[in-house]
Amino acid sequence: MLYFTKTLTKNLITLGTHQMKKILFIFSLIFINLSVFTNAESTKGNALPAAIIGNAGPLAGKELNYFIQDEKTSGYLAIPSTAGPHPAVILIHEWNGLVNRVKETADSFSEEGYIALAVDLYSGRIGTSRDENMSLVQETLSKPEIIIDNLNSAVEFLKNHKDSNGKVGTIGWCYGGGVALSFALGGEHHDATAMFYGRLLTDPEKLSHLDHDFYGTFVENDRGIPVKDVEDFTKALRGAGIGTDIHIYDEVSHGFWLYVDRNPEINTGPAIDAWSRLKVFLENELK
Repeated sequence: MLYFTKTLTKNLITLGTHQMKKILFIFSLIFINLSVFTNAESTKGNALPAAIIGNAGPLAGKELNYFIQDEKTSGYLAIPSTAGPHPAVILIHEWNGLVNRVKETADSFSEEGYIALAVDLYSGRIGTSRDENMSLVQETLSKPEIIIDNLNSAVEFLKNHKDSNGKVGTIGWCYGGGVALSFALGGEHHDATAMFYGRLLTDPEKLSHLDHDFYGTFVENDRGIPVKDVEDFTKALRGAGIGTDIHIYDEVSHGFWLYVDRNPEINTGPAIDAWSRLKVFLENELK
């Protein structure tokens, strides 16, 4: 690994921008693995989206293939009902794939005024057990060039959408959070990254290649993502001049935000705070 790192660093000097971004993405994915109220209205104040409290209505968006290199890809697009132009967000699923909860969350973001594309990194497949989920994670992370091509296609699709204002951010949870960070380093230019409890990189030199601000929500009680890693990550970003909104919650567990309804008494307060921060972050970076 040491030889590989030295060789990669030497070779980056001679590569063009596009090649360098792709290698940074692939390199970062080596370290990214799994640690593993009211309906149909924009959330008022700090009220949580209906999707994450288990109160979503019928799906309002549509399935589509935005990634023509893989005919099995099946993403989900939700568009605001108001006139554009609108900013856009890419939602990157957890380790089990593009399940309904993520699609419902895309609907919630569309109600907030965002064109929301929930991407599919598993070619239409859904994991139904821990073993299946891990198998899908390992398969996709072994082919990082396909992930980057998939997400590059998502960025291009959203930037070219007739109702888009041209700005795109990514939001990822767990496996998707780690992928969002890697894509920020190696993918097509986009304007913001938000990650929820995804695996981190803490190398200041690699993180210095980020070109936009960063939002992160993490939990203290997470065996896969130590608090020290979050602190080192935050320090490295700030040292590189990257704007950050990163917070560690000590009373909740990994996965709390997307599934507030699993333990509402504990999850609701931190989820409201994380949602309030996310709304401000996205508005500042994308609108």
